[in-house]
Amino acid sequence: MDLLEELRELGQLPRHVAIIMDGNGRWAQERGMERVFGHKKGVDTVKQIVEASGEIGLEYLTLYTFSIENWKRPKEEINALMGLMVDAIIRETDNLMKQDVRVMVIGNVGDLPEEVRRKLNELTTYTASNKGVTLVLALSYGARWEIVEAARKIAQEYKEGHIGEITEINDKLFADRLTTQDIPDPDLLIRTSGECRLSNFLLWQCAYTEFYFIDKFWPDFEKDDLYLAIRNFQNRERRFGMTGEQVRTEQNFL
Repeated sequence: MDLLEELRELGQLPRHVAIIMDGNGRWAQERGMERVFGHKKGVDTVKQIVEASGEIGLEYLTLYTFSIENWKRPKEEINALMGLMVDAIIRETDNLMKQDVRVMVIGNVGDLPEEVRRKLNELTTYTASNKGVTLVLALSYGARWEIVEAARKIAQEYKEGHIGEITEINDKLFADRLTTQDIPDPDLLIRTSGECRLSNFLLWQCAYTEFYFIDKFWPDFEKDDLYLAIRNFQNRERRFGMTGEQVRTEQNFL
C-alpha cells in the first residue's frame, strides 16, 4: 500500500490545509543564485502540491503567497514576484481547468499591480464553477489587517443601524466580515523551512488548527511531504476544549 492509499484508508482527512511556503530565497542563496530563482522553483512546487491536494481529495488549499509585510522587500524582488505571478496564471490556467480547481483570492488585493489584479480576476471568474479543490491564494494578506478591517465593517454597520445591539456581535458575525467568510477554518497548517511561527497568517482562523513544521525549504517540498503531514494530522486527537474521553465517546456515538 503506497502512502496515498494509506491516507485514504485511515480516513479523517482534513477538509482544509493551509501552507506557509517559506524558504524560497534561502534555497536559492544556498546554491549561489539570486533569490528570484528560488521563487521560480517554488512555483513548480505549488503545481505539485495543488495536484496532490486534488488526488487526496482536499476541499480547500490555502497558500500564503505574498504577505503585507513582503512589500518591505527590495523593489526588484517584488517586481520579479509579480511578474512570476502573471506568468504562472497565464501558463497554468488550462491545467487548473483540467484538474477542476477553483481559485479564490484573499487579502488587500487593491495594493497589487493592475495587471496582476486583472489576471487574478480573469482566473477566479474562469474557474468559479469548478468542483475540485478550492485553491485560496493569500495575496497582500495580513491577519491583523484582516481583523482590523472586520472591526471597521462592524463599527460602520452599528453606526448605520444595521446592527441593533452590541450583544448581537459574536464569533459568527465577526467571522462573516473576514475575507475568509465562505471558507472553513484550516484543519492543518504546514510551514516549511524550519521556522515555527504564524507570521501574521490566519490568526483568527487558526484557533484550533493543528500545526506541522518541516525543515525543508519550500522548493524542496514534495507530494510525499504533504502526505506525511496529513498522516501526522490523522494520528492526532482534536479535542476542541473537551477531554479525550469526551471526544472518543462522541466519535463512538457517531
